[in-house]
Amino acid sequence: MNPIEISVCGIMKHSPETICREFLNVDRWSEFAGYSILPGIKSAVFEQRIPSIVGSRIRVNNTDGSSHIEEIVEWNEGEKVCMKFQEFSTPLNKIVEYFLEEWRFEQTNIGTKAIRKMKMYPKGIAGWMLLLTPISLLMKKAFERQVIQMNMV
Repeated sequence: MNPIEISVCGIMKHSPETICREFLNVDRWSEFAGYSILPGIKSAVFEQRIPSIVGSRIRVNNTDGSSHIEEIVEWNEGEKVCMKFQEFSTPLNKIVEYFLEEWRFEQTNIGTKAIRKMKMYPKGIAGWMLLLTPISLLMKKAFERQVIQMNMV
């Protein structure tokens, strides 16, 4: 089954390297507020932190009581970061295999162009339908809100 993909793009005032380093500051992950019924992040802690970054695993607890693991699967500081969301708690584990989130950065004369994509891999047709609407729509809104918020910090 094909994944469902969302994408947002924005210009950010911080350098690509600074933005990448902020991924490792899990104390700030709770700034992700979610959107509508899509939960925000309550807390995030490293379960395993690898010196090379790739393979590091972060336990995420959400504001609705759910949880998942985010594993850094690609780290090219200043250019690209890719994380795999997995090991979802119930009920999301019933409809989702995993999510892949990718950030790409490009320095421009007005700031850093950041492209954020997420591919959501469903389990079956029911999962695909729930991911298509409403989850992907809410996730896109949450991403758009977060890009604005990140520019204010």
